[in-house]
Amino acid sequence: MFWVLGLIENHFVHRRCKNEHKQSASSKSQQSNKFMFQENFDEIITADNNSELRTQNSELRILLWDIDGTLINSNSSGAFKEYFAPSLEKIFGTSGTLDSMTISGMTDIEIAMKSLCNEGITLEHINNKLSEWLYIYQSEMRRVIDEGHSWNVLSGIREILSATQNHPRFINTLLTGNIYEGAKMKLESVGLWNFFHPSGAFGEDSHDRKNLPALAAERIKKELKIDLQPSQFIVIGDTPNDIACARHFGARAVAVATGRLNPPENLIQHKPDILLMSLENTKEVLKILETI
Repeated sequence: MFWVLGLIENHFVHRRCKNEHKQSASSKSQQSNKFMFQENFDEIITADNNSELRTQNSELRILLWDIDGTLINSNSSGAFKEYFAPSLEKIFGTSGTLDSMTISGMTDIEIAMKSLCNEGITLEHINNKLSEWLYIYQSEMRRVIDEGHSWNVLSGIREILSATQNHPRFINTLLTGNIYEGAKMKLESVGLWNFFHPSGAFGEDSHDRKNLPALAAERIKKELKIDLQPSQFIVIGDTPNDIACARHFGARAVAVATGRLNPPENLIQHKPDILLMSLENTKEVLKILETI
């Protein structure tokens, strides 16, 4: 393998390539595609021929999108503590070390666990009160939104989500450290929620982000009733943890240097398959997702 650093219309791309012939995107686009995914994902139309069906299954790519720093950014840094801290305090009596923590790339359960560990509160304690905590978390987050907190959609995101949603090879879903309802509130507030298939993986699913791709994959495969290989999944995110969870599962990793805490020189050390400075160039990003 070797690394190539290129420039695509002012957007740096760092990609890992193999010394093997790869079919061009143009030739792939000429292949007939027997899958049509409806906007609500309720219906899949497939070819009757089993060999054709297997071929088309292998062409599918499931895009596992991170949220914060990848799709959106908060309008104020660290604002999540305005709802996260009181949710911990109301259920566990303290927010522990949350105020001093940097939480980029963690799941919400991991944040809670690490915040409270010095208080003698374990993962088992958190799981025992999970439903109560999630209810208060949602209430506190709704309060903060009602008080005026908001998120900004990053440049190019609506365009690439629309392009992939309308492309027969791709399914957009979420792989995020946010709890499900938190993810929904954030993305509904900026008009992005409906781009995503609901069977992703979320912050209440595990304290370890490395577990999330396998969970998302099982849900997608069960719902679509097809077999998919790990290499058909592409994790898109802005932190080293996004890259690590992709590697752990065997998925492709596309890193984007659009978050506040991980510049490209940091991300590149973790060897993603692709490193993009942004997702602004829809045509080139789509080409990368088709050929990675």
